[in-house]
Amino acid sequence: MTAPTSTLLSNLFDDLPDTPQPIYAKLKQAISLKISSGEWQANQRVPSEAEVVNALGMSRMTVNRALRELTAEGLLVRHQGLGTFVAEKKAHSALFEVHNIAEEISARGHQHRAQLLVLESAKASVEEAMMLGVRTNHEIYRSVVLHFENELPIQIEERVVNAKLTPDYDKQDFTQQTSYAYLMSVAPMTEGEHLVEAILPSELECQRLQISSQEPCLQIKRRTWSGEDIVTAARLLHPGSRFQLFGHFGR
Repeated sequence: MTAPTSTLLSNLFDDLPDTPQPIYAKLKQAISLKISSGEWQANQRVPSEAEVVNALGMSRMTVNRALRELTAEGLLVRHQGLGTFVAEKKAHSALFEVHNIAEEISARGHQHRAQLLVLESAKASVEEAMMLGVRTNHEIYRSVVLHFENELPIQIEERVVNAKLTPDYDKQDFTQQTSYAYLMSVAPMTEGEHLVEAILPSELECQRLQISSQEPCLQIKRRTWSGEDIVTAARLLHPGSRFQLFGHFGR
């Protein structure tokens, strides 16, 4: 056992809670505390199952359960033949709120970049008209933006916008300002709805997000209103391994 690993185990033993709960739960709590406090960093190798067993005098079954459950909960990740590591934290958004993705990424201490793929004016198709609550052939804007977090693609944003409510939408530079920021400035949101589901991405979406065809994605379909009018309908696609939604319910 290396000196750094020995130190990790010694500190871990000191953090085992003195509470009446199963030993595996105490171990889980101690490891979770190390991760949440930042003492154990993302991608850092953690002591192996055998090392924990030998150093802390716990049964292999107890240690296995703790590490297995922490892996299932996304705090640890196991790589065959290499060991167990602290998992990268997934980006997340609030389930019941709408935020500027650039601000969310900045709040995590990361860098946001946007790549504009489509920005055009058009006449609404039947489907687009239904989404926006307007007549077919009503003037709309379409945009597709690829968002990056630390140069890793994290979201494809496809959007249709009611042109009557959003003058000059097609003249904006969405690599410098997000569509959310512009829309909130010209037609502040008063109401919203969204539908969340897991899907498999298309071949083009895999290329844009730099993921395999077998990786599930989280799709959010969202509509927002300003007063009585629907301003925009958006489809937001995130790689499942890089994103999660979070919601808090009141008592």
